[in-house]
Amino acid sequence: MREWKVLWVREGFSSPLFRVKVKGALSPRTGKSAEFFTIETRDWVGIIPLLEGDVLMVRQFRHGSEEFTLEIPGGLVDEERPEEAARRELREETGFEAESVELLGVLKPQPAIFNNRFHVFLATGLRKVGEPALEDGEDLEVIRLPLKQVFREMVEGRIDHALVLAAFKLFELRHPELLG
Repeated sequence: MREWKVLWVREGFSSPLFRVKVKGALSPRTGKSAEFFTIETRDWVGIIPLLEGDVLMVRQFRHGSEEFTLEIPGGLVDEERPEEAARRELREETGFEAESVELLGVLKPQPAIFNNRFHVFLATGLRKVGEPALEDGEDLEVIRLPLKQVFREMVEGRIDHALVLAAFKLFELRHPELLG
């Protein structure tokens, strides 16, 4: 297999959160050109916060699916390292800080169209330091669930956010001893 030759690139749309690029590329197999759309955005973080055998989850309305979802805290990496973003997002979305933050892995959310990475962290040694400090575009509820119930919710389809499922798979692979 050979890489596709990029013939041209133009910006299709730009917003504060992402840019859509349109690319013309030549197939190394057929020699024919095709058009591709990619979304360029900053990296994301997701945090699995463990508190006495429970997980702090967030419930929020998602405009893409137009429904409420149950997720782990997370968000965009700003001008900071991913670990710092994870600590910031945990504090902003839950009001908790972590004594320890461990990188469980780095995933590519959807390499067919996205250029970014998703950094998954485990946060332990949690302590409440205040109330959540949500951004204007955020409205969420913190829900504390036993770890076993989180896995049941995933199996039964009530937690169906693909990145959340992937985050817990990394957790399971890195820390099977914590699953009981």
